[in-house]
Amino acid sequence: MDIKEIQSLIKFVAKSGASEVKLEMEDIKITIRTGSAGSGSPETTIVQQIPVPQTAAAPAAQAPATQEAAAPAPSEPKKADDDSKYITIKSPIIGTFYRKPSPDKPAFVEVGTSISKGDVLCVIEAMKLFNDIESEVSGKIVKILVDDSSPVEFDQPLFLVDPS
Repeated sequence: MDIKEIQSLIKFVAKSGASEVKLEMEDIKITIRTGSAGSGSPETTIVQQIPVPQTAAAPAAQAPATQEAAAPAPSEPKKADDDSKYITIKSPIIGTFYRKPSPDKPAFVEVGTSISKGDVLCVIEAMKLFNDIESEVSGKIVKILVDDSSPVEFDQPLFLVDPS
């Protein structure tokens, strides 16, 4: 597990409202506690490397991950660098991206669909919960950047929207 994955996990736990999450893998143990449990502290992250040849990696991974967790994550759509006239709608959480509400129903949006603020664009499944992702802008879907049923990261671009 690299630093980016740890940072993404911290952001996801902070947004999910969970008070504590423990993750144990073969070579690493991670415990993330948020202030939701009334502990008073906003967030605690403990990264513990299990003794393997790379034991020096744990302290280096812990400091950047906790510093990143203190910075608020932007959740508003931003302009795309490659195509400045389009707005990029990004994933607010880590999970599995679905274009349809269920396998037998049509997709929420297609390329060319006109959308309004508040329209459901897709569903992202995270920890067995299905989260409707709503548009923060009005416009027309220009491009769908993620395949159906594929994993997405926090802040990963999902759609390009033409606001005009």
